[in-house]
Amino acid sequence: MTTSSSERGVSLGMPELPAPDYPDDVRTRLAADAREVIARYPDSRSALLPLLHLVQAQEGHVTRTGMRFCAEALGLTTAEVTAVATFYSMYRRRPSGDYQVGVCTNTLCAVMGGDAIFEELQEHLGVGNGETTGDGKVTLEHIECNAACDFAPVVMVNWEFFDNQSPASAKRLVDDLRAGREVRPTRGARLCTFKETARILAGFPDERPGAVEESGSAGAASLVGLRLAKGETAPPRVVQPRDGGPHEQTGDADQDAHAASPGEHLSSHDAPQDTSASDPAHPAGPAAEEGE
Repeated sequence: MTTSSSERGVSLGMPELPAPDYPDDVRTRLAADAREVIARYPDSRSALLPLLHLVQAQEGHVTRTGMRFCAEALGLTTAEVTAVATFYSMYRRRPSGDYQVGVCTNTLCAVMGGDAIFEELQEHLGVGNGETTGDGKVTLEHIECNAACDFAPVVMVNWEFFDNQSPASAKRLVDDLRAGREVRPTRGARLCTFKETARILAGFPDERPGAVEESGSAGAASLVGLRLAKGETAPPRVVQPRDGGPHEQTGDADQDAHAASPGEHLSSHDAPQDTSASDPAHPAGPAAEEGE
């Protein structure tokens, strides 16, 4: 078996060849952006995370060139920058699609159908975990909990939420992304490409007209606890199947016109539970103190 000169260099502990530099116009623009980011922090090295997003916005992933740029801008070693870039999964280390489609396969999403969604998307797209479709549009991956368990199963595209998904709705979603059709998240602003998302995460404003106003807030299911804490009466949350996909019954007559009857539940966790608040005949009194 033959060994290339580059492989021999690595095995002998020889230094890698230096990363290529950005073209002058790109470097000038990135340097101006980097100065703006660094000025936000009392300690310059605190700007490393947004700077990694900045260089990711340039090439769609964090390259050796990008890491060297960050190191030079912050007075760090490339080893320090690499340690951070390889620790966080939000930084891509190889070229990927315009849309990062992440299917949550953590416990609750998995049992609610996340595993089935992920398996069917792999077959539908012809890719495995972390792989990109041939047209460069979609990179598929399974992701860990994204703090949206009340909307399980959840799919995220470029960090925007698509709640209460099913295999059928997820396949329509990726088909629309590949076809260039407009796709709206369940919550949040319109989708933008991964590069555009990276620039926003670097701390630069979303310059698309109306995008800030569309950003919205937490979904109704997430606010139930807050309303209860304020003494408000929350409408019942009953998830019902509709048009081949899940539907959350909110108490709005128009929105719930096509929902199944409240007595039908997809699973036991959707059914009303008897508690001291809902069952006045069996109130829960204060805990007895020791010795009483």
